[in-house]
Amino acid sequence: MSPRSGLNQQTVIKAAIEIANQENLQAVTIASLAKKLNVRSPSLYNHIDSLNSVFHHMAIYGLEELYDTMISSTQDQLGDEAIHSLSKAYIYFVRQHPGLYEATFIALKQGDSNIKYAADKIVRFVLKKLESYNFTYQEGIHIVRGLRSILHGFATIEQKEGFGIDIPTDESLTYILDTFLLGLKKG
Repeated sequence: MSPRSGLNQQTVIKAAIEIANQENLQAVTIASLAKKLNVRSPSLYNHIDSLNSVFHHMAIYGLEELYDTMISSTQDQLGDEAIHSLSKAYIYFVRQHPGLYEATFIALKQGDSNIKYAADKIVRFVLKKLESYNFTYQEGIHIVRGLRSILHGFATIEQKEGFGIDIPTDESLTYILDTFLLGLKKG
């Protein structure tokens, strides 16, 4: 049987991203992909090596999209303004692509050089935006890790609907970021 016309690796990855964003990453299976693409499960192997390879491609795509979202949010900004903009872009990305975001964490465990490069690009970008604070490289890494922890924690709690008090979460995010930035200036 020849491969279905129009079906290729990119189409399979796109379908996986849609399933992950609509349901969750665990919902992405060979069976769910086959159903979404209206093909038999074995047919997918004409276009992908394995489900792990699907997650691998999702991770790279997700990291690249997150990077692009953060880059476009900051333009020529530096310092506090840039940190606020890229942080809000990060949270926006997670809101729009929860399953794709989740895929970036699973695949990071695999230690693939392409995934590492895509993730490191984000770190280098944030370090560049921190240059006006005049931190050492090591201090900058600590700050990037702290900021990432704040953003990941915030996004994860928000996804799980853990912020039950009737105060807008965007206000909370701004307050948290202001507090974090104030701490950087005292350090």
